[in-house]
Amino acid sequence: MSVATPTAVTGRRPFGTAALRGILRSPRMSGSLVAGIAMVALVVMLSLFGPRFVNARLAAVGSVRPSQPPSAQYLLGTDSQGRDMLTIMVLGTPQTLRIGLIAGVVGLAVGLVLGLTSGFFGGAVDAVIRVLADSLLTVPSLAIMVVIAASVGHMTVELMGLTVAALAWMHPTRTIRSQVLSIRERSYVSVARANGESEPGILFREIMPNLVPYIAASFVGAVSGAILAAVGLEAIGLGPNDVHTLGTTIYWAERFSAVLRGQWWWWGPPIVAISFIFVGLFLLSAGLDRIANPKLRQRT
Repeated sequence: MSVATPTAVTGRRPFGTAALRGILRSPRMSGSLVAGIAMVALVVMLSLFGPRFVNARLAAVGSVRPSQPPSAQYLLGTDSQGRDMLTIMVLGTPQTLRIGLIAGVVGLAVGLVLGLTSGFFGGAVDAVIRVLADSLLTVPSLAIMVVIAASVGHMTVELMGLTVAALAWMHPTRTIRSQVLSIRERSYVSVARANGESEPGILFREIMPNLVPYIAASFVGAVSGAILAAVGLEAIGLGPNDVHTLGTTIYWAERFSAVLRGQWWWWGPPIVAISFIFVGLFLLSAGLDRIANPKLRQRT
């Protein structure tokens, strides 16, 4: 009786051809994923090409008439400091996305390494990593980030991203660890080990391909959480003061009492932009989660 090859019993296909077929057959699944991709792509395109079509000088203090409502001359109005709101929005959105990407990449990279190490090797290493991640998850992350951000003399976009990333790795670590614990017990991994496959080979050839949907969904969630944390820090004045972001725009609007003065065009556009980004990331994450989670695929 011949021994089945790893490809004959591999569990990687449900995340490949079958997953793609499930997306195409399910209007609910494909609809949320396509809508999320379209919204995120729109924001990315505007962030990449928008700054080329605006005059950055209009974002300087005193460059235009202050406190002007939206008009044909100022499409989004001006703030009390004499800055064009449209220019601030176009220049600030890419910086907010940049913070989210830096924090998401760093946090997910750390979580991926720790999750793979913990779930695959187990033992004392697993116990240490698991206890460390679980312990830090119980600590109020916002309070720690406030302390870190307040201790930095000159906050930059890169430092803001790293500050948020310092506490963005625990959830990816737990998620990836749980998936590795499940995948390593499947039959195709046992067959690969019985056929003489090395441990690194099993990790990168058998386990990693199955983690791709989970990694993608975790990355989108990490970016979304990082943007939320960064906006929170910036709204209380702990963000970069020499760079326009959506969070710092809200901070200046709050500091100059834009709500009480009826200057809705000052705080409204950044809130709308943040909401649009979050809805797009949520739909994208929901679509990726349905691909990664077989139970959600079956329900859909």
